[in-house]
Amino acid sequence: MTEGITTPGAGWRRADGPPAQRRQKRRRRGGGRPGGEVAMVEEAEFTSYYGRPIIKPPVWKTPDVPLYLFLGGAAGSSSIMAALADLTDRPTLTRNARYVSGGAAIASVVFLIHDLGRPERFLHMLRVVKPTSPLSIGSYILAPFSGAAGATAAVELLGWFPRLKRFGGVVAALFGGPLATYTGVLFANTAVPSWHAAHKELPFVFGASGMAAGGGLCMALTPLDEAAPARKMGIIGAGIELAALRRVEHGSSIVSEPYRIGRAGVLMRAARACTASGMGLAILGGRTRLGAVVSGTLLAAGSLLTRFGVFEAGMASAKDPKYTVVPQRERLAAREAAQQVASNGHAPTITR
Repeated sequence: MTEGITTPGAGWRRADGPPAQRRQKRRRRGGGRPGGEVAMVEEAEFTSYYGRPIIKPPVWKTPDVPLYLFLGGAAGSSSIMAALADLTDRPTLTRNARYVSGGAAIASVVFLIHDLGRPERFLHMLRVVKPTSPLSIGSYILAPFSGAAGATAAVELLGWFPRLKRFGGVVAALFGGPLATYTGVLFANTAVPSWHAAHKELPFVFGASGMAAGGGLCMALTPLDEAAPARKMGIIGAGIELAALRRVEHGSSIVSEPYRIGRAGVLMRAARACTASGMGLAILGGRTRLGAVVSGTLLAAGSLLTRFGVFEAGMASAKDPKYTVVPQRERLAAREAAQQVASNGHAPTITR
């Protein structure tokens, strides 16, 4: 995954055709105005030189990156669930949560390396530490977490070294929360309009979505007498996710539009339906085995669809010039208005 977003030259293009055709359109528009006023500036459309986007979309691949996001969130929240279950003496929930955490962690690394193209590129990401880069910090979160979670799951499966097993679980839990949320910070730190504008909400969306996925998977795999903590985690995560997604999808800026239209809109509506259904079923029927399995599956499916929807919305906003230009003009107009108010407010008064 690469973090830099470049900005090629952009421009405007007149949308009214050749000069003669534009003059005819001006006359037609002017005929309907009082006094025969003629519009001297043609209507413009958003575009860029050679038909290229104003910003360069990320080169991240699909489905590699959305699957990496989903698995990382599920792994992080499951590691926390495993540590809590171990402290409260729930052996079956502890074992299942460790399996989910370790398996999802290893799978997420596989998808990340596949997106990078060559395995050594992941190692190159660990050569330097850049505190201002979410990508750099995220690499140092993912590496120890995946190692601890994978080793803990392996030791759990083999039944070896119980003390080492508990230590590895604690280490994985410490990195679990940052792993589930850093990807939201990473997306918001790019120049992609629909991701950058939601910089306050995306970490909550990703973290809560990870809670819903981890809680749902652990709830579906665990007997009812030990599954109560996983059910509570899934319900809380789903509620926060739905609330944060509403703010993302219905923000005041035009960059919220890609979350509601096109392919991303379909994915986001499906994600909301699965998440809401899973949360409601977990509340009403999560105390039956069938209800726990169905609600847990729906919560995990909603989390997966959310990651695909957010990814597709960001890509769509990067490819359409209007999502870059309109917010820029709005910010420029607001800045000019504020400067005008400030200058008028400090204007000297004349006293007699």
